[in-house]
Amino acid sequence: MSSPLRADGPPTISAARYRRGMTGNLLVFLGAALASAVEMVEALTIVLALGVTRGWRAPLQGAVAALVVLVVLVAALGPALEAVPIDVLRLIVGSLLLVFGLQWLRKAILRASGLKALHDENAAFAAEVAAAQAAGIAVGRDRYSVVIAFKSTLLEGLEVAFIVITLGANQGATAVAAVGAIVAFVAVVVIGIVVRKPLSRVPENTLKFTVGVMLTSFGTFWAGEGVGIDWPGDEASLAALIVLTVAWSLAFTRLLARTPKVVTA
Repeated sequence: MSSPLRADGPPTISAARYRRGMTGNLLVFLGAALASAVEMVEALTIVLALGVTRGWRAPLQGAVAALVVLVVLVAALGPALEAVPIDVLRLIVGSLLLVFGLQWLRKAILRASGLKALHDENAAFAAEVAAAQAAGIAVGRDRYSVVIAFKSTLLEGLEVAFIVITLGANQGATAVAAVGAIVAFVAVVVIGIVVRKPLSRVPENTLKFTVGVMLTSFGTFWAGEGVGIDWPGDEASLAALIVLTVAWSLAFTRLLARTPKVVTA
């Protein structure tokens, strides 16, 4: 007969740890996926403008080259960061995520309160089309399209790579974060291929607000662990931090919405 300790003790602890791990991985997946969706929508607008104006081959070559660079970056740095002592890693990664998340939140709050103009994908698309037409017709290989597509995809993707690396390394789930980013990327590309126009109906500022909340909450949680804070309830505290971050962000949005409007770009 199995002892009560064997029957009831370790399995219960193991199940609890498993649930905490699944919750953490789910949040990592969602954070990486939402960030990837936001950045890839902006990169897609530029690639679409180049494709419909100058042909698809060159911009696709530039975009694919940038994606290869990003994949190599994540594959190289992700495992390297996981080798750093966990408390040091949590402090460094948590601090970086906190700063990065607050930047996203700041812009989202300013846009939601009317103090900063919302990003207009249709206007961005029109501007890129005009620039592509002004560049003239390429003779031979279209270096203009290759360079612009490569640069835009790389710059937008670097933010995603940073989030994937930091979220994944600290949680020990780089693969989970990478899968989240890839799923969002594929979804954006498929939709872009189908509609052949900017994804202007995507609630971009809401997504940025959500990502900012998640990065700020993760950063606070992990930086706290890095300096020795023992959060009560583990992931339950993370959920509480998310709710708290949403609350003060919405409060700031309402407060700023009451101030005189001087809209900036």
